[in-house]
Amino acid sequence: MTETPVHPALWPAPVASGAVDATVTVPGSKSVTNRALVLASLAAEPGWLRRPLRSRDTLLMAEALRALGVGIEEGVGPDGSGEAWRVIPAGLHGPATIDVGNAGTVMRFLPPVAALADGPVRFDGDPRSYERPLNGVIDALRTLGARIDDDSRGALPLTVHGGGALDGGRVRIDASSSSQFVSALLLSAPRFNQGVEVRHTGASLPSMPHIRMTVDMLRSVGAQVDEPETGGEPNVWRVSPSALLGRDLTVEPDLSNAQPFLAAALITGGKVTIPDWPERTTQPGDQLRRIFTEMGGSCELTERGLVFTGSGSIHGIDVDLSEVGELTPGIAAVAALADSPSTLRGVAHLRLHETDRLAALTKEINELGGDVTETADGLHIRPRRLHGGIFHTYDDHRMATAGSIIGLAVEGVQIENVATTAKTLPDFPRMWTEMLTGAGN
Repeated sequence: MTETPVHPALWPAPVASGAVDATVTVPGSKSVTNRALVLASLAAEPGWLRRPLRSRDTLLMAEALRALGVGIEEGVGPDGSGEAWRVIPAGLHGPATIDVGNAGTVMRFLPPVAALADGPVRFDGDPRSYERPLNGVIDALRTLGARIDDDSRGALPLTVHGGGALDGGRVRIDASSSSQFVSALLLSAPRFNQGVEVRHTGASLPSMPHIRMTVDMLRSVGAQVDEPETGGEPNVWRVSPSALLGRDLTVEPDLSNAQPFLAAALITGGKVTIPDWPERTTQPGDQLRRIFTEMGGSCELTERGLVFTGSGSIHGIDVDLSEVGELTPGIAAVAALADSPSTLRGVAHLRLHETDRLAALTKEINELGGDVTETADGLHIRPRRLHGGIFHTYDDHRMATAGSIIGLAVEGVQIENVATTAKTLPDFPRMWTEMLTGAGN
């Protein structure tokens, strides 16, 4: 068993000595891995999950499903081609206690699954998880027939009193604070007696690509889904009750986690290749190709993967990130090093993520000498000459990678708690160092 690396409380972010030239193999997508685990656990037959991401969030999801009775065996695939997880569905049951950590996918995707279990299921997690919105899922499940005890908090901790089945039906929710509210209901809906009709009633939905990912993955295992993208009613999703197929799924690389490595090519005027970048994907991270090209780079999708090349110049950008909010910290870091101002819009919902990302980015970049101001729905960034200092992460993996991006060009940046990157990108410090030294080529 590989030991977890120990990182200092303050990690000196390496400064690039020249243009990077590296091939970086990015681990699998957290979003795909955790959706696939849920769907495989609800299937009518066993399935395989190849090249899954092993990170804090995905291991929490696997342990939670095991607590409900699902068999998840870690090993190699049936043809011996690399790591794979065998998921063996079983009758879901309590009593069980689930630790969600601070994983939005676990805290939101699993209460509907728990409603299908026979017995009580208690959900708890990190202190920050108590502050993250969950009311959309809780209220919707009650409407659909579930019994939930949350002491009227609309948040963790809570207990779902599973009855072995759920009626389902029509429900109206405001998912403007998290698209995961919609995905949570859709993923379990084929097992509801009446399926589900989810109608979003609030302001614009953030992170729509993640809902498209949920719909695509549901269809891939045999579910019938009617959605706005295919001519359905706007802001309404319908899933019919049906059995789900066990299948053999290979997890795509996590394109959002490729962001810091692509940023390194942009900042240093170098070149980074990401193998296995898919030609077609619902992952929000695919939009990095367009955004970072506008900021001064160029990219080509080849047989080797995505080859991204920096020009030596970094340009400011005015961009709506409402569909790709998770990319905001990395884009803000690059923008702080640009040759002109940037405005990042459409991401007010980031105030409710692992931390208040807008406040955190403003504070940390400004303390390095930057000029960042919060707007109603984003950030305005005026590049300034930056200096070294401590970059706090607030237990947020994307803050840690954002600080590392700045550290490429600014001497003396120290990342507080870089180990928080293990949430979705295990052993980031080693990958980062190997990219800079070329050891990973």
